[in-house]
Amino acid sequence: MKILVIQQKMIGDVLTSSILFEALRKKYPSAELHFLIYKHTLQVVENNPYIDKFILFDPEKDQKFRGFLAFLKQIRKNKYDVVIDVYSKINTALISAFSGAEKRISYHKTYTQFAYTQTFRPKAKLESSAGFAIENRMLLLQGLSENFPVEIKPKIYLTATEKEAAKNMLEQAGISFSRPLIMCGILGSSAAKTYSHKYMAQVLDFIVQKTDAQLLFNYIPKQAEEAKTIFNLCKPGTQKNIFFEVFGRSLREFMAITYHCDALIGNEGGAVNMAKALDVPTFSIFSPQIKKENWSIYEDGTRNVSVHLNDHNDVLKGLSKKEISKNSSRFYELLEPNLIFASLEKFLNQITSAKKAEQK
Repeated sequence: MKILVIQQKMIGDVLTSSILFEALRKKYPSAELHFLIYKHTLQVVENNPYIDKFILFDPEKDQKFRGFLAFLKQIRKNKYDVVIDVYSKINTALISAFSGAEKRISYHKTYTQFAYTQTFRPKAKLESSAGFAIENRMLLLQGLSENFPVEIKPKIYLTATEKEAAKNMLEQAGISFSRPLIMCGILGSSAAKTYSHKYMAQVLDFIVQKTDAQLLFNYIPKQAEEAKTIFNLCKPGTQKNIFFEVFGRSLREFMAITYHCDALIGNEGGAVNMAKALDVPTFSIFSPQIKKENWSIYEDGTRNVSVHLNDHNDVLKGLSKKEISKNSSRFYELLEPNLIFASLEKFLNQITSAKKAEQK
């Protein structure tokens, strides 16, 4: 049996959808399993032992008419028996339909219904602590068998060489593993998903005040100026604890560095999902337009914690995602740092306690 799983776009989505391969491999040990993803997301699922082949979609050429036709022919040529379309948009519906696969499975949407042999409506109620993002993906496997689990945790597969290189980099930068080391997700995937710079600086001040932790910033070179703005908004004592020049210059390097951190704190997004997949504790701040229940994956209020404006204010009640997105900055301003400090302090206390226990 030859199975294609489709998940385009974002890194966090690709990482989350990779759970399907562990389940499929255990159920069908001899199946050939392929993963269709955007080429820039490959690093997050690299070395996954359950995936046989990656089909890389290049938006710059494959979304153009001729490029897309060539891509469809490539998919057809692979002769898949099953296609599981997690992304479920017009683009991937066309890929699914053109594949010629006997079974084509996705979510139920009126405008893509033509492309599939079986569709599922997303769950309205959770059966585990995994969150809707996990459970709804696992739901798609019911199109093959009812014996799949409800949830599986995403995993990242780093090599020993990658881990050792990251550790050496941190040590050479003067970082001490006897003190807490925290990766800070200071920027979201877009401006609308980024907590106010001044508020983020206050959060960083609070972290250092309570823990004297060493802080790393998650950013890429083109975001250096924006990252520096947040750095400059921090108190001088906090700035001394920030290792600004230490950051992942590739996605694999970022993940290897995060592997050695005691926690990741910051904007909800792909970095949080990666930290969870590395079994690193997380404290995430949700943007107003994102439903917390969809992406609060494996949150237990202890090791993985998140905050959302809805936890403190009902101003978003009755508003559509579009309405909230248009005014995301204004709504974000309502989530003042003092509203999240209590839960953050509780999280930090557990991180520091774990660090002390580790040093004994």
